[in-house]
Amino acid sequence: MTIAVDFDGTIVTHKYPEIGEEMPFAIDTMKALINEGHKLILWSVREGKLLQEAVDWCHKRGVDFYAINKDYPEEDVNKNMYFSRKLKVDVFIDDRNIGGIPDWGTIYRIITEHKTLSEIMMERQGQIEKPFKAKKKHWWSRG
Repeated sequence: MTIAVDFDGTIVTHKYPEIGEEMPFAIDTMKALINEGHKLILWSVREGKLLQEAVDWCHKRGVDFYAINKDYPEEDVNKNMYFSRKLKVDVFIDDRNIGGIPDWGTIYRIITEHKTLSEIMMERQGQIEKPFKAKKKHWWSRG
């Protein structure tokens, strides 16, 4: 999957223009996703020096993004007559989602288990049961 990840409020707590504290398990989760072959794109409102500080902060912790604020690393706005600021990704991880951002463990499960947030929440509340499987009848049983 190609995954866009916001920085402020998602990877770190909101302290813009400073860099906040790491959100619990954000770095570990992103490293695991990258190791599993997912392409992570840093998608941030930050620009210039502030953006570079965010990129460097992640790099120092072992997270190097596939691309930064664009669809692929070599994309050049001036040479792409079809350039759009809207990324073409499979998933956006952003604290501005309706309902906010789930914890990074839940995000990892959504991506790797192909589940919805609703399914995971219902599992946690014991509301999802495993599908019923009819027992195989043996030749000696009646009926």
